[in-house]
Amino acid sequence: MYLISLYFDAVTEGRIKSYMKEIAKKTGNDAMLSGNIPPHITVSAFHSYKEETALAIFRNITKEINAGTVYPVSVGAFLPRVLFVEPVLNEYLQNVITDIYKEVTKWEGVVPDERYCPFGWMPHITIGKNLTEDQMQKAFCTMQTRFAPFKGTVIRVGLAKTNPYTNIETFVLK
Repeated sequence: MYLISLYFDAVTEGRIKSYMKEIAKKTGNDAMLSGNIPPHITVSAFHSYKEETALAIFRNITKEINAGTVYPVSVGAFLPRVLFVEPVLNEYLQNVITDIYKEVTKWEGVVPDERYCPFGWMPHITIGKNLTEDQMQKAFCTMQTRFAPFKGTVIRVGLAKTNPYTNIETFVLK
């Protein structure tokens, strides 16, 4: 599976990484850190048998995406194992996912993951994964005292593979 994700400026990335580190410290679960998974918002997931096709899709969409602002306002969960910071689905994020979905669906032999389609997607920035029930509770308690809404800037877009997470290419946005 291929992922197209948005990445942040240094200040935003540092803040989100601090959440990841604190959760790892309090829970003993460092899946995000040990997996070298950077803070990001995945805006597309798709299957393709050819990496050249995935790269072509990615390179086409980099012409359409600009830098933008996100507003993480809450902490949420995909039960039972994932904790995330949730940005508001603003016009910037909705336009990005719509433009990318249109590009992905043009390609023969490419199958988009329907969890990453317009009006079927929940923007999130994972800060803890593979958490047990006890770890999830500790992570939530940690975030209750640490999290406050903030504004962040998206400055890059990247193409990666999953399992294990492997960055293929990134592009700096204007």
